[in-house]
Amino acid sequence: MPVKKEELVLRIVREQELVIGPLAWREAKKVSGLQVGEDGQVKVSGSFKIVLQALVQRYEGLFGPASVDVCREAVKGLLPDVPKEDVPDVLR
Repeated sequence: MPVKKEELVLRIVREQELVIGPLAWREAKKVSGLQVGEDGQVKVSGSFKIVLQALVQRYEGLFGPASVDVCREAVKGLLPDVPKEDVPDVLR
């Protein structure tokens, strides 16, 4: 069963939230092509792969390579159900 794209984004943000708190949501709102509602719902517009990569890079830019590891760990169980062309290299 295919994974909803938004589920990957939510997993990443929620896992980052465990590490950095509410800042994770504020930073996600700054990613172009990603809409984050006050209710914690997310919507991806445009290229999912580019938006996902930008989200990971946003966390990496703030907190370094360990943030990328957190992102990878958050989605690793979902990746087998995501088309390879939708997964940025940074998460592989």
